[in-house]
Amino acid sequence: MIIIGFALVVLLVVVVVVDAGAAYLKRQSLDSLADGAALYGADAAAEGRDVYSGGLGHDDLDLSAGVARTAVHDYLRSTGAYDAHPGLRVSVAVRGDRVVVEIDAPVDLPLSLPGGPERPTVGATGSAVVRPEA
Repeated sequence: MIIIGFALVVLLVVVVVVDAGAAYLKRQSLDSLADGAALYGADAAAEGRDVYSGGLGHDDLDLSAGVARTAVHDYLRSTGAYDAHPGLRVSVAVRGDRVVVEIDAPVDLPLSLPGGPERPTVGATGSAVVRPEA
């Protein structure tokens, strides 16, 4: 009886470790996507802005939120993110000179525990700042 109990505990630990590993790898992938998308969006939103219009002390480049959103979605399409991560959801915000990209997607866990979430989601946030160098 003790051996059966011990085997069940070991099995549960294996399930948790395997699922945690899968969720971690998914989050790492989403982290890379969010960072790349934020950099791409910030670069596109600042393109064509006159850095010197306010002098060298001018900190705010007035990033275009619409351009940043379009660029982020273009980046995600071009990298195949929507195909690689079905159910991917994206939020893009421009806060002054910062583009913030929040991404989340469902993760398919290799093993499942009874009573556990059926389709858990994993999220990541990336941001990029565009500042003129003096």
